Amino acid sequence: MKERKDDYLVRREHLKKLSDSELRAYFLELSEKIVDPLLELSYKNTTKSIERSVLLRMGFSSIDAKAIVDILNENNLLKKGAGHSVYILSKNKSMSLEKAGKLIQNGDEIEYLLEYFKSHE
Repeated sequence: MKERKDDYLVRREHLKKLSDSELRAYFLELSEKIVDPLLELSYKNTTKSIERSVLLRMGFSSIDAKAIVDILNENNLLKKGAGHSVYILSKNKSMSLEKAGKLIQNGDEIEYLLEYFKSHE
């Protein structure tokens, strides 16, 4: 195997004069630069799998979660978040999360959600 040239001393030259707190700040700055694009992707994109997972954590069964995600996807509401849609309906119509989920699953209140999200863009 070819021996690797040790260039550590050259590469660390710009860091040599930094204190521990300055090194930490520099590390955090670089970390943010790495993570920012990932966060942007997660805020702007979702998948059926992620949305089902959110609903499972809200207490829905996997069968109900799939049905809710499918109906929201058919109506172009998945990008608003399945859990968010259930929560908005539950909160604004003063009902349980379970009842809100059942209404969405049956196709009821889809028009309400479409209007709600249209007026809150």
